[in-house]
Amino acid sequence: MWDYVKNHLWEFLLGFNYLLALIAAVTILLKNINPTKTLSYLIALLAFPFVGLIVYYFFGQDYRKFRIFKKKNILNQKNIQNWAHQLVLNKKEAYSIGEEVLNGDTKIIRLIDSEKKSPLTINNKVEILINGEQKFKRLFQDIQNATSSIHIEYYIFRDDEIGSELIEILSNKADEGVCIKINYDSVASSISDKNISFLKSKGVEMYPFMPVYFPRFASKINYRNHRKMVIIDGKIGYVGGINVGDEYVNKEGRRFWRDTHLRIEGQSVGLLQLHFSLDWDFVCDNDIKVEDSWFPESSIDGKIPIQIAASGPDTEWASIMEAMFTAINSAKRYVYITTPYFIPNDEISLAMATASRSGVDVRLIIPKSCDSWAAKYATYSYLEKLLRAGVKIYLYEKGNIHAKTMIVDDVFTTVGTSNMDYRSFHINFEVNALIYDNGIAKEMLKIYMEDLQHCDQVDAKRWLDRGILQRLKESFCRLWAPLL
Repeated sequence: MWDYVKNHLWEFLLGFNYLLALIAAVTILLKNINPTKTLSYLIALLAFPFVGLIVYYFFGQDYRKFRIFKKKNILNQKNIQNWAHQLVLNKKEAYSIGEEVLNGDTKIIRLIDSEKKSPLTINNKVEILINGEQKFKRLFQDIQNATSSIHIEYYIFRDDEIGSELIEILSNKADEGVCIKINYDSVASSISDKNISFLKSKGVEMYPFMPVYFPRFASKINYRNHRKMVIIDGKIGYVGGINVGDEYVNKEGRRFWRDTHLRIEGQSVGLLQLHFSLDWDFVCDNDIKVEDSWFPESSIDGKIPIQIAASGPDTEWASIMEAMFTAINSAKRYVYITTPYFIPNDEISLAMATASRSGVDVRLIIPKSCDSWAAKYATYSYLEKLLRAGVKIYLYEKGNIHAKTMIVDDVFTTVGTSNMDYRSFHINFEVNALIYDNGIAKEMLKIYMEDLQHCDQVDAKRWLDRGILQRLKESFCRLWAPLL
């Protein structure tokens, strides 16, 4: 008997693998998740024995998601109503302002407000920061002027040249008694143990977001915190596409990096503080103690309406994606989009095509070269449908374009951390500022037109005539789009 087993060990193992794969496949089907993601996992389970099971075991389960729900639900019950009470406008007043700014169309405001953590705020000032040079100059000035608290949350935090400069400034502020909290994604960030110990010795609180034991392998598969936020004294907030790393600062000898960030003052900073606090409560060891100084009364009298939309695998609705979808469908004149990764779901793709076919000027800027071969060809697989619908697509040639923005009809702008891809919409934790202001929209429009000067427009006819080999690459990579 044992000899028979030894002689047929591979067959037994293979049979056991497919038995487990069948159980996993039934489990995946019963979850009724995105069909493309379902298909990707089923292909992995059936086509790659043992490897498919390992991938599903580590990355297809929802055990971390369950922990997030549990932790945040407790926090919501105890604290969120008190926090939000300081920020929520009377709904009637909010919708009245929305009707004035958006020509009577308040669908986006109502949609995001239904999340209960994203009320419309009015008294705000906004500064658009182009590229890392502008962002870090302003950020470091604000941090140096901090008096009570500095709250930092980044997907990428490196202790390279720009990161080391930030660490030194934070060290000095900690010596002055400023309370500093840092939440960094453990997979994407690279901070040495020496620098972590140094900051902690100064009294800085630091926690990684969902640490893993094999960060390089997991960088594109796990749920990750893709947010980039800084809140200073509860009065100044930063949000956008720029992480802490040397590549974001343009210097001679480096590849040009085009990005967009926002500096915000006013009531909406409280919403950034709210979402930072929710994330901090999840990552830290002890229950969070909310300080009154985190939510000071705003003295800003500027009139720029803003909502802060946050989404992730712990939220019931994909609010950022839904806001973009609603904005595109509501457009009457134009929709201008910039994103470094374009792997849209069916809803966004259909909305863009439908808007273009109905006479709306829809434009999309994406990088000409991408840091991921698979993501590049997966992106290309979505372009044919849009080109046939009349969408104008531009490839940015000056360097890498990493900005994540949308402008609609001179009235709506969104800037934030969310790419226009499946991972940002449904897997990663993201945060975007939704701005309803003519002045900001026109400023962003000017920037968009400047970016177009460094783009090559995709010729629809030539694109439709591309070769079979490229089409096969695109189709193959598209199968794995949910995992990219």
